[in-house]
Amino acid sequence: MVFSNGVKRLVMEKNITAIIESHKKAIGKLGNKIPEISEAVRKIINSLKDSNKILICGNGGSAADSQHMAAELMVRFEKERKAIPCVALSTNASNMTAAANDYAFEKIFSRQIEALAHSNDVVVAISTSGDSPNVLEAVRISKEKDVPVIGLTGKDGGELARLADVPLVVRDINTARVQETHILIIHALCKLI
Repeated sequence: MVFSNGVKRLVMEKNITAIIESHKKAIGKLGNKIPEISEAVRKIINSLKDSNKILICGNGGSAADSQHMAAELMVRFEKERKAIPCVALSTNASNMTAAANDYAFEKIFSRQIEALAHSNDVVVAISTSGDSPNVLEAVRISKEKDVPVIGLTGKDGGELARLADVPLVVRDINTARVQETHILIIHALCKLI
Protein backbone atom coordinates (compact mmCIF):
# COMPACT_ATOMS: atom_id res chain seq x y z
CA MET A 1 0.00 0.00 0.00
CA VAL A 2 1.38 3.42 -0.96
CA PHE A 3 0.69 6.37 1.31
CA SER A 4 0.42 9.96 0.20
CA ASN A 5 2.98 12.45 1.42
CA GLY A 6 0.34 13.90 3.76
CA VAL A 7 -0.28 10.51 5.42
CA LYS A 8 3.48 9.86 5.72
CA ARG A 9 3.90 13.25 7.34
CA LEU A 10 1.08 12.57 9.83
CA VAL A 11 2.53 9.16 10.74
CA MET A 12 5.97 10.71 11.17
CA GLU A 13 4.62 13.52 13.34
CA LYS A 14 2.67 11.02 15.47
CA ASN A 15 5.86 9.02 16.04
CA ILE A 16 7.84 12.15 16.92
CA THR A 17 5.13 13.21 19.37
CA ALA A 18 5.21 9.77 21.01
CA ILE A 19 9.00 9.99 21.44
CA ILE A 20 8.75 13.45 22.98
CA GLU A 21 5.97 12.36 25.36
CA SER A 22 7.98 9.30 26.38
CA HIS A 23 10.98 11.54 27.05
CA LYS A 24 8.92 13.98 29.13
CA LYS A 25 7.54 11.09 31.19
CA ALA A 26 11.04 9.74 31.95
CA ILE A 27 12.42 13.20 32.80
CA GLY A 28 9.36 13.90 34.95
CA LYS A 29 10.31 11.07 37.31
CA LEU A 30 13.53 12.89 38.25
CA GLY A 31 11.69 15.03 40.78
CA ASN A 32 11.77 12.01 43.09
CA LYS A 33 15.58 11.81 42.75
CA ILE A 34 16.46 15.29 44.05
CA PRO A 35 17.80 14.00 47.42
CA GLU A 36 20.00 11.40 45.67
CA ILE A 37 21.32 13.94 43.16
CA SER A 38 22.09 16.33 46.04
CA GLU A 39 23.94 13.54 47.87
CA ALA A 40 25.98 12.77 44.73
CA VAL A 41 26.95 16.44 44.44
CA ARG A 42 27.96 16.52 48.14
CA LYS A 43 30.14 13.41 47.77
CA ILE A 44 31.90 14.80 44.71
CA ILE A 45 32.43 18.27 46.21
CA ASN A 46 33.82 16.79 49.43
CA SER A 47 36.19 14.63 47.41
CA LEU A 48 37.38 17.54 45.31
CA LYS A 49 37.92 19.73 48.38
CA ASP A 50 40.44 17.11 49.55
CA SER A 51 42.30 17.30 46.19
CA ASN A 52 40.82 14.03 44.94
CA LYS A 53 39.51 13.19 41.49
CA ILE A 54 36.53 11.70 39.68
CA LEU A 55 36.84 8.49 37.64
CA ILE A 56 33.96 7.75 35.26
CA CYS A 57 33.16 4.53 33.40
CA GLY A 58 30.51 3.08 31.11
CA ASN A 59 30.04 1.14 27.87
CA GLY A 60 28.74 2.29 24.48
CA GLY A 61 26.44 5.28 24.92
CA SER A 62 27.37 5.33 28.60
CA ALA A 63 31.06 5.55 27.60
CA ALA A 64 30.13 8.60 25.54
CA ASP A 65 28.27 9.99 28.56
CA SER A 66 31.33 9.42 30.76
CA GLN A 67 33.49 11.30 28.26
CA HIS A 68 30.89 14.06 28.04
CA MET A 69 30.88 14.44 31.83
CA ALA A 70 34.68 14.47 32.04
CA ALA A 71 34.90 17.15 29.34
CA GLU A 72 32.29 19.35 31.03
CA LEU A 73 34.14 19.14 34.35
CA MET A 74 37.71 19.36 33.12
CA VAL A 75 37.20 22.08 30.53
CA ARG A 76 34.18 24.17 31.49
CA PHE A 77 30.44 24.05 31.98
CA GLU A 78 28.39 27.24 31.68
CA LYS A 79 31.02 29.43 33.39
CA GLU A 80 34.75 29.97 33.79
CA ARG A 81 36.32 28.14 36.73
CA LYS A 82 39.32 26.01 37.60
CA ALA A 83 39.61 22.68 35.81
CA ILE A 84 38.19 19.78 37.82
CA PRO A 85 40.32 16.60 37.88
CA CYS A 86 38.45 13.74 36.29
CA VAL A 87 39.11 10.88 33.91
CA ALA A 88 36.76 9.01 31.60
CA LEU A 89 38.12 5.47 31.77
CA SER A 90 36.77 4.61 28.33
CA THR A 91 39.24 6.87 26.53
CA ASN A 92 42.50 4.92 26.74
CA ALA A 93 42.22 2.23 24.07
CA SER A 94 45.65 0.78 24.90
CA ASN A 95 44.77 0.24 28.57
CA MET A 96 41.36 -1.19 27.74
CA THR A 97 42.51 -3.58 25.03
CA ALA A 98 45.51 -4.75 27.07
CA ALA A 99 43.25 -5.53 30.05
CA ALA A 100 40.71 -7.27 27.80
CA ASN A 101 43.42 -9.29 26.06
CA ASP A 102 45.57 -10.17 29.07
CA TYR A 103 42.72 -10.72 31.55
CA ALA A 104 39.11 -10.37 30.40
CA PHE A 105 36.78 -7.66 29.11
CA GLU A 106 35.34 -7.46 32.62
CA LYS A 107 38.68 -5.98 33.78
CA ILE A 108 38.92 -3.00 31.37
CA PHE A 109 37.80 -0.48 34.00
CA SER A 110 38.75 -2.26 37.22
CA ARG A 111 42.45 -2.41 36.31
CA GLN A 112 42.39 1.35 35.79
CA ILE A 113 40.56 1.85 39.10
CA GLU A 114 43.16 -0.36 40.78
CA ALA A 115 45.97 1.80 39.34
CA LEU A 116 44.46 5.29 39.60
CA ALA A 117 41.93 5.41 42.44
CA HIS A 118 42.75 6.54 45.93
CA SER A 119 40.52 6.47 48.98
CA ASN A 120 37.97 9.27 48.79
CA ASP A 121 38.24 9.77 45.04
CA VAL A 122 34.79 9.26 43.52
CA VAL A 123 33.81 6.74 40.84
CA VAL A 124 30.81 7.50 38.65
CA ALA A 125 29.65 4.19 37.17
CA ILE A 126 27.15 4.39 34.31
CA SER A 127 25.14 1.38 33.09
CA THR A 128 21.63 1.65 31.65
CA SER A 129 20.87 -1.94 32.73
CA GLY A 130 22.82 -1.79 35.97
CA ASP A 131 24.27 -5.20 35.16
CA SER A 132 27.28 -4.52 32.89
CA PRO A 133 29.95 -6.97 34.14
CA ASN A 134 32.90 -4.63 33.57
CA VAL A 135 31.18 -1.71 35.31
CA LEU A 136 30.24 -3.96 38.25
CA GLU A 137 33.84 -5.20 38.50
CA ALA A 138 35.02 -1.57 38.60
CA VAL A 139 32.54 -0.90 41.40
CA ARG A 140 33.75 -3.92 43.38
CA ILE A 141 37.38 -2.78 43.14
CA SER A 142 36.29 0.75 44.10
CA LYS A 143 34.59 -0.60 47.21
CA GLU A 144 37.71 -2.59 48.14
CA LYS A 145 39.73 0.63 47.88
CA ASP A 146 37.19 2.62 49.95
CA VAL A 147 36.26 4.76 46.96
CA PRO A 148 32.65 6.02 47.00
CA VAL A 149 30.55 5.09 43.96
CA ILE A 150 27.78 7.06 42.32
CA GLY A 151 25.77 4.75 40.06
CA LEU A 152 23.74 6.03 37.13
CA THR A 153 21.49 3.23 35.99
CA GLY A 154 18.05 2.50 34.60
CA LYS A 155 15.21 -0.01 34.55
CA ASP A 156 15.11 -1.64 38.03
CA GLY A 157 18.65 -0.47 38.84
CA GLY A 158 20.25 -3.89 38.50
CA GLU A 159 23.20 -4.89 40.66
CA LEU A 160 24.71 -1.41 40.30
CA ALA A 161 21.88 0.13 42.32
CA ARG A 162 22.60 -2.32 45.14
CA LEU A 163 26.36 -1.72 45.14
CA ALA A 164 26.53 2.06 44.65
CA ASP A 165 26.82 4.41 47.61
CA VAL A 166 24.49 6.79 45.77
CA PRO A 167 22.29 5.01 43.21
CA LEU A 168 20.62 7.28 40.66
CA VAL A 169 18.09 4.95 39.05
CA VAL A 170 16.04 6.13 36.07
CA ARG A 171 13.04 3.82 36.33
CA ASP A 172 12.29 3.43 32.64
CA ILE A 173 12.65 0.36 30.43
CA ASN A 174 13.57 2.28 27.28
CA THR A 175 17.36 2.58 26.98
CA ALA A 176 17.15 5.81 24.97
CA ARG A 177 15.00 7.47 27.64
CA VAL A 178 17.39 6.29 30.37
CA GLN A 179 20.38 7.73 28.48
CA GLU A 180 18.59 11.04 27.86
CA THR A 181 17.78 11.29 31.56
CA HIS A 182 21.36 10.40 32.50
CA ILE A 183 22.56 13.37 30.46
CA LEU A 184 20.21 15.65 32.38
CA ILE A 185 21.54 14.25 35.68
CA ILE A 186 25.12 14.70 34.44
CA HIS A 187 24.44 18.32 33.50
CA ALA A 188 22.85 18.92 36.91
CA LEU A 189 25.90 17.41 38.63
CA CYS A 190 28.27 19.50 36.52
CA LYS A 191 26.39 22.73 37.22
CA LEU A 192 26.18 22.12 40.96
CA ILE A 193 29.77 20.93 41.33
